[in-house]
Amino acid sequence: MSAIVFDDVFKRYGALQALSGVSFCVEPGDFFALLGPNGAGKTTLISILGGLAHADAGRVTVMGHDVVRDYRAARRAVGIVPQELVFDPFFTVRETLRFQSGYFGIRHNDDWIDEILASLGLSAKADSNMRALSGGMKRRVMVAQALVHRPPVIVLDEPTAGVDVELRQTLWAFIRRLNEAGHTIVLTTHYLEEAEELCNRIAMLKEGRLLALEDKHALMKRDKARSLFLRLEPARLPAALAPLLTAERDEGYALKLSGPDALAGVLAALQADGIRVRDIEVDKPDLEDIFVDMMRQGRMD
Repeated sequence: MSAIVFDDVFKRYGALQALSGVSFCVEPGDFFALLGPNGAGKTTLISILGGLAHADAGRVTVMGHDVVRDYRAARRAVGIVPQELVFDPFFTVRETLRFQSGYFGIRHNDDWIDEILASLGLSAKADSNMRALSGGMKRRVMVAQALVHRPPVIVLDEPTAGVDVELRQTLWAFIRRLNEAGHTIVLTTHYLEEAEELCNRIAMLKEGRLLALEDKHALMKRDKARSLFLRLEPARLPAALAPLLTAERDEGYALKLSGPDALAGVLAALQADGIRVRDIEVDKPDLEDIFVDMMRQGRMD
């Protein structure tokens, strides 16, 4: 049984087609990245998953529970951290988490609440009023609320947007531990280095359509090209290599190679023209390079 299933999901807001037949599964134990530019449909999918919006067509399940027909069990199975900071200004942090526990019918949850507070660096703020917290601290409370009922599936919608480095490191250390304990994690983020470091599977959306759904390592191997930077003596590039030139900077030449095997051809061309290599750097593409390329192509292979 998949942890989450989106099956041919459509959603329209007036003239805007937000989702156009999106289908994919998130498997139990995945650390899953849902990526796309603004307006791609990521938050719409999450809203449907959490019951804040209804799909016009298609079906969504969480841990086998249909989010419409079996919504109570579906809600209990997922914890969602929204982009927006939504809080009651009259409650303390601890009261907020106790209230959230009660929403799911959970009593005597203080031991778990204490563990969450400690793990997210909120223990010192437990009795502080929510309106007195900084934006970063409020963000931590949003994460704590999503975890208070111990859901098997945790969805993080831009959880580190605009927060400091300390919170980011604290949050990811805690979320990693939850994932290692068996929780399924779904992350949306514009910080692609986070997705590259943390996630094992990646989906990419554009304009409500699925462009990619792959294991991270398979996705990273899609683009075999390498970026090559050379400083040469004398400082000139042979005509044979001009088609590979992407930029001239720092007294050197940036070339785009079709793959690692192309390096030998570049060095042979330089040697044939009597040019010595003073310095050389080879970089493989990162997730940001692949993401930008796929958004430009705008289609699923």
